[in-house]
Amino acid sequence: MDSSKIIVQKYGGTSVKSPERIKAVADRIKSYREKGFSVVVVVSAMGKTTDDLIDLAKQVTQTPSKREMDMLLSTGEQVSCALLAMALHEIDIDAVSYTGSQIKMMTDGNFSNAKIAGISTDRIFKSLGENKVVIIAGFQGIDEDENITTLGRGGSDTTAVALAAVLNTRDCEIYTDVDGVYTADPRVVSSTKKLKEISYDEMLELARLGAGVLHSRSVEFAKKYNIRVHVRSSFSYDEGTIVMPVEEMMEKFIISGITSKQDEAKVTIREIPDKPGISARLFNELGKHKIYVNMIVQSTGHDNRASISFTVKKDDLKKTIDICTELNKEFGGTSVDSKEDIAIVSAVGVGMLSSYGVAGKMFGVFSEQNINIEMISTSEIGISCVIDEMYAELAVKILHKTFIEAE
Repeated sequence: MDSSKIIVQKYGGTSVKSPERIKAVADRIKSYREKGFSVVVVVSAMGKTTDDLIDLAKQVTQTPSKREMDMLLSTGEQVSCALLAMALHEIDIDAVSYTGSQIKMMTDGNFSNAKIAGISTDRIFKSLGENKVVIIAGFQGIDEDENITTLGRGGSDTTAVALAAVLNTRDCEIYTDVDGVYTADPRVVSSTKKLKEISYDEMLELARLGAGVLHSRSVEFAKKYNIRVHVRSSFSYDEGTIVMPVEEMMEKFIISGITSKQDEAKVTIREIPDKPGISARLFNELGKHKIYVNMIVQSTGHDNRASISFTVKKDDLKKTIDICTELNKEFGGTSVDSKEDIAIVSAVGVGMLSSYGVAGKMFGVFSEQNINIEMISTSEIGISCVIDEMYAELAVKILHKTFIEAE
């Protein structure tokens, strides 16, 4: 089969949230079939189904096992699969739906956040060879013991890109309720601009820093296997944004996006010994408890004592404080402090690699608005600052005006 005529499409929860939307998706798929494409479709659960299932579980128990949660949550995508197949049958398009286990989407055994280990293409190619649209439940797979596993929130994006890789096709379309990747959240910045293209690294950085358009693991897959990901709206036929290798981009801006996230908290351990091994002990212990640490800043004071500040997810804050309190006793520090009302505001762009003065300009803008910077983190293509949460929206607006609207 000619892989250049295979296209993988993923439709998110809002795209299949109702029978009417499912019929609209079926019509779109039919238009691709009429252009001569073989279509493989990945679907998410309808609308808020996953949230409803989580709420249902909480009504039974506050401590459900992760294995049973994966068994429960995987049912949402199966409903979407079957209904979409029925909608295609209704317009005379042959289609077949499969669960992750039926196509042998193999994963590790990490329930609720599994990683894809391999995908069998035999059943998919057989169905495509029979001129069928293949519909696959996103977000799910099975481990070596045939337990159902899920890939975590946004996992359907990862499913779609992984399928594009194993089917040896270059393009993967991700359909959602937005029509592309914007320079800032349109709900915050009315003058935001839609990008025609963006590099893998920029998209990864934006996803990590709060942009919710694409799941970061799907972008990592795309970069590894050189898949061009086209982010589009299922509510229109307009072109969206293509996530691609930086070498193929026609335009490269100094700053491509401004983001803000408020789901992290800052923790500080004060006046601990400034000597080798302390930081390793602290972050190894947090790692053992699977606590994700984002920004880290260490400052050295007097008498060879230091303070370490870092950010963690708010959901992990209580566990982090408990661990740090115990370690603080071991280290002989003075206190453990935390602050939840923070925002991490970031500017991202591949143009930073060949530009000077971006950091100074960013800090100057904050100074003019009397916004105090509590922590700073940089990468080759990004600068992030921790500020008080109350200034998050203002910070995004003024940075967008300075770096993007003024360009």
